[in-house]
Amino acid sequence: MSDIKTVLESAKNQMEKTIAHLEVELAKVRAGKANPSMLDNVMVDYYGSKVTLSNTASVNTQDSRTIIVQPWEKAMLTPIEKAIQAANLGFNPQNDGVLIRIIVPPLTEDRRKDLVKTAKSITEDAKVGIRNIRKEAMESVKGLQKAGTPEDEVKSAEAKIQSTTDEFVVKCDKHLEQKEKEIITI
Repeated sequence: MSDIKTVLESAKNQMEKTIAHLEVELAKVRAGKANPSMLDNVMVDYYGSKVTLSNTASVNTQDSRTIIVQPWEKAMLTPIEKAIQAANLGFNPQNDGVLIRIIVPPLTEDRRKDLVKTAKSITEDAKVGIRNIRKEAMESVKGLQKAGTPEDEVKSAEAKIQSTTDEFVVKCDKHLEQKEKEIITI
């Protein structure tokens, strides 16, 4: 029974990690409000090597429409500005010689629909990941049956794996629903 318990715990832990990853990915989808995480994927050329923006500057929000990027070295203003433009996020950074201001433009209706599609795609990827975890757990349990675990324990474990999978798929749907509301709300 301990082997079945190990398989169930492992599957649940992997599914929890998938949900955590989903939350991180959905946070990157901008919903009209300025958020420092919008710039998480921006890579800056820092003296010949590519590093994340957060390693070269402080990134904060001034208000719900403005992101402030304060470089730790004044010489990094131009490379940071170029990196933000090259990231193709739809932002036009304004360099005032001390810091970089990014005004987050309001979302158009078409852009909102695109963002909802993106959020749905991210959520579907998470669901596929959860189903793959279920598949692996089911195969592991079937392997235990071949190794001598009684069939009734295997059937019970398969039912638990399926109910856990269903529970995590519902969590994915709730995260998507919440993100859709956030995107659609003006």
